[in-house]
Amino acid sequence: MHKYLRAVGFSGFKSREITQPLIDITIKNSKERFFTTYDNDILLAEYSTYFGPAMGITVCGEMDKEDKFVYHYSYPFFRADNISSTEKITVERHAATISYAGICEDERVGITIIFYLANKIPYIIKKNTDSLPSSDTKLSLTGLSLEGTIVMPLLKKPDEVIKAKENKKTREKLMEAARKGDENAMESLTLNDMDMYSQISRKIKNYDLFTLVDTYFMPYGVECDQYSVLGEIVSCRLVKNVLTEEEVYQMMLLCNEVKIAICINKGDLLGEPEVGRRFKGNIWLQGTIIYPE
Repeated sequence: MHKYLRAVGFSGFKSREITQPLIDITIKNSKERFFTTYDNDILLAEYSTYFGPAMGITVCGEMDKEDKFVYHYSYPFFRADNISSTEKITVERHAATISYAGICEDERVGITIIFYLANKIPYIIKKNTDSLPSSDTKLSLTGLSLEGTIVMPLLKKPDEVIKAKENKKTREKLMEAARKGDENAMESLTLNDMDMYSQISRKIKNYDLFTLVDTYFMPYGVECDQYSVLGEIVSCRLVKNVLTEEEVYQMMLLCNEVKIAICINKGDLLGEPEVGRRFKGNIWLQGTIIYPE
């Protein structure tokens, strides 16, 4: 059973015996079915069923010689229409299963974003037809969370907002130059980071951390597609899982200027989410690559 099932409203599914009927329902009622060949001799199959707005379960496996489905694994998903990045994306297969990790370097975040690829079949089809690498691709990032807290927003003056935007643009330009080997840009970034660290170290003695840090996006734990985030809530809605009737919050976050849609069980969220407030929590990051038509 998948750890993040509770994020889409299946908090009571904690054993194989209980989860198996859910897998059968997903396959039987699937509205999305994808098939493709892998290594010329394996016919991969993927079934997806929605159990609420934009959220559901995907079951993955393969078809045997008698055209019977052989179950491999399943995972919960959350999909959104946000465009998180238009930067170059590379994809690598996981060792244990025929699943993939996506890698994207977005200068706004400052680190390499690694995510679980949620639409692997379209990627494999592109690969089979020698259509990769594909230009003009877009990336939609979503996250499932098992625990989160609502944090109040920071009070910002208009001139502070303008200055912050200018500083971000300057930093993005420096990071782009640094990636191209500009030593002056590297030195400037290092000095800026040292100054920031020095300022925070002085202020942290008298101020709460979340009055100093507006937003962050950083790796969490040992798995490469899990992150700790703090972001401003841009939109929020409370929906229900149609099977269990559990309530789930779906929020769009602006985190380091990157839009990330997250899904969390209402029972796992501390506080009342509203537009303008901030969400702090840990997420399993999924990504959908949108290929040009």
